[in-house]
Amino acid sequence: MSPILDPHSLEIISRSTEQTRRVGMRLGALLQSGDVVGMVGDLGAGKTTLVQGIAAGWGSLDPVSSPTFVLVNVYRRLDGRRLSHLDAYRLSGSAEAIDLDLESMLERGPLVVEWADRIEDALPGDRISVNLEWLDETQRQFLFSARGDHHQVLLGHFRKQIFGVS
Repeated sequence: MSPILDPHSLEIISRSTEQTRRVGMRLGALLQSGDVVGMVGDLGAGKTTLVQGIAAGWGSLDPVSSPTFVLVNVYRRLDGRRLSHLDAYRLSGSAEAIDLDLESMLERGPLVVEWADRIEDALPGDRISVNLEWLDETQRQFLFSARGDHHQVLLGHFRKQIFGVS
């Protein structure tokens, strides 16, 4: 019998917004410049809450909010690195995302994208993808998957951070 998830996937059920932030903090602590986290999930699935944790774990003290109307929020760290938080919901497609100069964002730090499926062709193929699902008022399900050698290693370190095993 084969496992339901392949070795490049990780499923987590969060039972509170605090737990979602803690999961994000563990992932954020591992992110480096050039890393991409693409998130997909309905409204209320926990994308912005997860990004709050990612930014805190990455080392930013900046407040995190959804960049729905400004498209990109940038969170700073004391070493000058920047985490870019892109909300692709209002973009018309990949061409519009490319015009935002994703390449320079990746040079300055990691990139986290909400509604990543809307700009799939503009994003690097190698990345961490997160599918978020609203289960009930307090619970969310996250399915993390990795593409590319670097992000597969990153997911392995993340798994170890969460569960203590690779």
